[in-house]
This record gives sequence, structure tokens and C-alpha cells, in this order.
Amino acid sequence: MVDASSTGRTPGDARAGLHAPFRPHAARVVTLGLAVVVLLLTGVLVAAVPSIATEYGPGDQAGIGLLGLATSWFCWRQASVSARPDESGLTVRNLIVSRRLAWPEIVSVRFGNGRPWVQLDLADGDTLAVMGIQRADGVRAEAEARRLATLVELHSRTARDD
Repeated sequence: MVDASSTGRTPGDARAGLHAPFRPHAARVVTLGLAVVVLLLTGVLVAAVPSIATEYGPGDQAGIGLLGLATSWFCWRQASVSARPDESGLTVRNLIVSRRLAWPEIVSVRFGNGRPWVQLDLADGDTLAVMGIQRADGVRAEAEARRLATLVELHSRTARDD
């Protein structure tokens, strides 16, 4: 069955597109690039330390290596923030914490007033940032926030609208 918009996409295709993961674009590119640069420079520094600073030993090299790895891990974690919707809910993976929400737990989606990322108002009165949709992505981020709001509306409909 093809939809009436003449796109050749079925309603199932459209629904699958609506449920695609939310990921930032600009932050992902920058932090993954930075992680690669840090790893390369850490390798160069660890290799060069014995010849440029003879007073530093293997412990110092290990410390430099660990600091480079920790910095790269942090960049990777920033690049991997996302929100993954499915039929039963939304899994939000932020910088440190991941949280699974059922659709009825989400009351509203906010992205105004200069917020750096989308904020969800939850049924228990709490709020949750969704770092997978970031203001730095401009118009794309606004479209993604609307898509998330559409998903919340789609999955929150009831037979009776009280």
C-alpha cells in the first residue's frame, strides 16, 4: 500500500522514520574529531617523552596515556548521546546517565527560551534533558524537537481526550 502523497513510501515506512533515533550532528562531529586528535597527540607525546624529558619515567608516560584515554572516552560519550524511541517509550542517553521512559510518563516537550537541548516535562513533576537534540544543530534541531513532540502526541492519545 502506497501513501497518497506519491512519495512511494508506505505508512509503515513513515512510522519507522518517525521512530528513528535522535542524535546531535554538530556536537557529534566535533567531539569525535577531537577524540581522534587527542588519541593521536597522546600517542606522540607518550612516545616522545623519553627523548625530550629524560627525568620522566614509565609512570609519567602511563599517566599521560591514561589522561589521553580518559579525555577521548569523555569525547566519545558526548558524541554518543541520543534518544531512541520505539512503540513502548523513549530511551534517553545523556552524557552520564541513561533513562528509559514509557510514553505516558512524558507530559510535554520544550525547546524554547534558548535552551541548549530539548527538555521533557514528566508526569511525576520532574524534567529530563534530551541531549540528543541540541540547539547547535539549528533548524535541524527544531525539526527534531517537533518530531519528538509528534511522537509524544501519537503515543499519548486516548479514546477520550480529558
